[in-house]
Amino acid sequence: MTQAAASDDPRALLARVELIADLSAEELDALVAHAQRRRFPDGALMFLEGEECQGMQFIIQGAVRIYAGSSSGREIQLTLQQAPATIAEIPVFDGGPYPASARAVGEVVSYEVSKEAFASVVRSNPEVGVKVLAVVGRRTRQLVKTIHQVTFGTVRQRLARMLLDAEQEHEGSPFELAQTHRKLAETLGTVREVVSRNLGRFQSEGLIRTEGRQAWILDPKGLQAEAESEIQR
Repeated sequence: MTQAAASDDPRALLARVELIADLSAEELDALVAHAQRRRFPDGALMFLEGEECQGMQFIIQGAVRIYAGSSSGREIQLTLQQAPATIAEIPVFDGGPYPASARAVGEVVSYEVSKEAFASVVRSNPEVGVKVLAVVGRRTRQLVKTIHQVTFGTVRQRLARMLLDAEQEHEGSPFELAQTHRKLAETLGTVREVVSRNLGRFQSEGLIRTEGRQAWILDPKGLQAEAESEIQR
């Protein structure tokens, strides 16, 4: 646990969240007065798609996996939010149920603020509402990208893109595959066997090399071509 997360000062913790970082001390105090500190162990369900929204969650430690599921039990990851961040903005504003489910990745510490309390903050500080719109806009763009990849791309294409993005995020090889093959499959909207098979093919074709969780991209242009290919495999 980081020193900041271990702090008992909720105002200092909430001030790290971009959405409300510009609030005055008095406004932060008003928000804290309505905030309930919550702790979720790794893998815990934070809320379920279709449930009534209780309020916005301000994540100050850990990460939250936002996903949609089917009646058959399959899941697809929509986004992964790393602290400091917020989740459940849309149902707070439109009054509807949670549009997706959320699960803790690692231990998560959050502050939950009711819909009514957060609406009061927005009324007194319209700039917060503008920031919420920016966050929702970014999430919508990511969702459109995810839908496009799942609808029009093969698992092989999506996996190639994920590897390229991971290398860029870590500023080169080697980089760590932070998720197991099962978790990668959930992110890509497929099953573990398909992910393992395609990783094996990438290795046999000389595109990548893996050792445990460590991965190297040996042929960036070749992997990029796989990510952009329209050939259905």
